[in-house]
Amino acid sequence: MIQAVIFDMDGLMIDSERVTYEGYVTECEKLGTSMDKDFYKRLLGLPKPAIFRSFHDQYGQSFPIEQVMVRVHQYMEDRFRQEGVPVKEGLAELLTYLKAHDYKTVVATSSTRDRVDRILAQTGLIDYFDGSVCGDEVERGKPDPDIFLKACRKADVPPAQALVLEDSETGIEAAHSAGIPVICVPDMKYPAEEFAKKTYGIAESLSQVLAMLQAGSLL
Repeated sequence: MIQAVIFDMDGLMIDSERVTYEGYVTECEKLGTSMDKDFYKRLLGLPKPAIFRSFHDQYGQSFPIEQVMVRVHQYMEDRFRQEGVPVKEGLAELLTYLKAHDYKTVVATSSTRDRVDRILAQTGLIDYFDGSVCGDEVERGKPDPDIFLKACRKADVPPAQALVLEDSETGIEAAHSAGIPVICVPDMKYPAEEFAKKTYGIAESLSQVLAMLQAGSLL
């Protein structure tokens, strides 16, 4: 039986990946280059060191990825401040249901602590969660299982009694390696077959995940 649900954040709870991509496109153009959407999709869910390596492999060792990432995050923050944080369909309803039925809820994201706290506060969702684990709080990020195993410890449940909700292939791999059932809710990229077969299922939206829970069709 599921006792805890672990949520990724970007691309799963908030519709941030498209805004992030637009930020990278803008910053790359300033440097006289361009970003391909397929390249960006390969970055989804990766921890910061892996993103840095990917940019250096793609654009060369001199590419100022650290500075570019800072500017992209500022671009996102400016957009969120001006337009509000775009929350994914069905999130509030799913969280309300989980709290009403005594599930533990934990955020497990590659983002940093300061950004996670700020996003959860801006969305008004922070009180729905029992805790969070951030990318700068584990030694190895996704696709390694550390972040999800730490989330299970925070929720005080064994991996087999947790459920991960993820949008990225790296997140799927991390949950699978941790021995935690995972449902993928794809965002910009549908998982390749090798990752799709490692999921408990693939849902079109968080609203569909809620419907699956209400129908008793999960685990």
